[in-house]
Order: sequence, then C-alpha cells, then structure tokens
Amino acid sequence: MNRGLARRELLNAMAGILLTAGFADKLLAATPTRFASRRIAVTVSGAGQDVILIPGLASGPSIWNAALAAVPGYRYHRIQVRGFAGLAADLNASGPLLKPIVDEISRYVRETGLGTPALVGHSMGGTLAMMLALRGSPVARRVMVIDMLPDGSAMLGGTSAGMGYLAQQLNGYFTQTKAGREMLADMVHGTPGGQDSDPHVISQSLAELAQTDLGPMLARLSCPLDVIYALPADGRLRATQADRYRSAYTAARTARLTGIGPSGHMVMLDQPQKFAAALQLFL
Repeated sequence: MNRGLARRELLNAMAGILLTAGFADKLLAATPTRFASRRIAVTVSGAGQDVILIPGLASGPSIWNAALAAVPGYRYHRIQVRGFAGLAADLNASGPLLKPIVDEISRYVRETGLGTPALVGHSMGGTLAMMLALRGSPVARRVMVIDMLPDGSAMLGGTSAGMGYLAQQLNGYFTQTKAGREMLADMVHGTPGGQDSDPHVISQSLAELAQTDLGPMLARLSCPLDVIYALPADGRLRATQADRYRSAYTAARTARLTGIGPSGHMVMLDQPQKFAAALQLFL
C-alpha cells in the first residue's frame, strides 16, 4: 500500500469511529454559564445533583437531549469543546488539546463549587472524563464512559505505541501542507457531524487520542465506573466486542460493563430508551 493511501485510510477509519452523526444543536431549556473559557463552553439545565456531560469528537450538546428529557431530576452541565459543532476554536486552534481541556473542566468544577459531580463522557469525552477522574484529588463521585476504550488506538485495533507515532506524523501532514489541509477539509465536510467543526482541532484530537493509553492507570480509579459499549447487529461479533471491553478494563476494579445494541458508536442516539435506562441506573 502506498503512503498516501495509508494516510487516507487511517484518517477515514479514525473519523468513521470517532466522528458523530449529524444533528442540529437545539438545546433543552438551558442557560450558558458565566464561566469564561477559551477552550470550552458550558450550558446548564435542570436541578438536582450535578452531572457533567462531555460529548465526543466533533459533537455538540444536543447528543444528550433525549437522555436528559428521559432522566430528569439532575442539574446537567453540558460541555462543548471549542472548535467542535460550530464553536470557533479560539485557544484550541493550536498546541495540545486533551490535557488543557481537562484542566478547564477541572477549573469549571472548582470555580463553580460542584464538589465531586458525576461525569459522563462519550467517545473522546469518555477519555476526558477518565483523565479528569484519575487526577490526584477526587474530582468525580462516579464516571460513565460510553463506547470508548482506555487506549485510543485500540478503537482501531492497534495500540498507542504502534499507531501513536504515525498519527502524529499524519497530524503534521494534515495541518502543515496544502495538500493535507485540503484532504482533511474534504473528508471532514463530507462526514456527518464534522461539517461545522474545525479540521485542525479534529486532526490534533485524533493524534492525541491515538497516543493516549489510560489502561495502566485504571487501577488507581477509586470511584464507581460504568462502561457502556455498542453491540453490533451481527450476533457473531457481539461476544468479540464484549471480550474486547472486558479485557481493556480489567485493571479497573470498580468497573461495571454493559453492552447496548444493536447500535453504532452513537449509543444514546441509536438506542435512546436503553441508554436512558443505563444512565438512570448509573446516577
């Protein structure tokens, strides 16, 4: 396989797994917070115990609409990463992303006095939620990860050691060359959910996810962890998927794993009733 084709196939594979389905960001009765950040925006709705919701790559807050309507009685804080789903990239336009975004969510929790809220993250948002929960001082009372493995590259059947370097090289190609930028823009704008997102923020996020493996740190996680994963329609693949997730989260002593299907990556959209039931049980 030539190098150009390999680059295109890797990016398309990553995007196909991690980019979300298209939808309009029509929010439930919600109010943007006065919290000022150049990396994230936060919208709050409801009343009750605090729950932070972190969407995945290129997603906006609307992926949670059906779940929030089905599971009332909580104060939901919906995070949106700048550069995704119509928000200008601002500080996310250059440099590292994952750790600075986790820093900002942590600052939001601290400055708004949330104490130890529940964290719910889908895909890349699941990685961010685990990174936040693994910090030294308790930041979360419980964590839910939706369809994300602790090693980002494992979502593609690889490892961070094996694919991380290649992903970083591709990131440079897609952001520093004219041909790469045009290829990435074409792919993003042709992918549902990516049309209103910044190509550089997507590229940098993919590169960092491919180099992030939280598996060796999961033993340090002391709070309850719920892992929801998508089950394919093909019955022959269901057992393989279940084994894959059980093996990946073996070190997490507090983990409870639940498969939901038939579903694609967007579990909360593909199976809204089953997901709402899992969210209610988690909370």
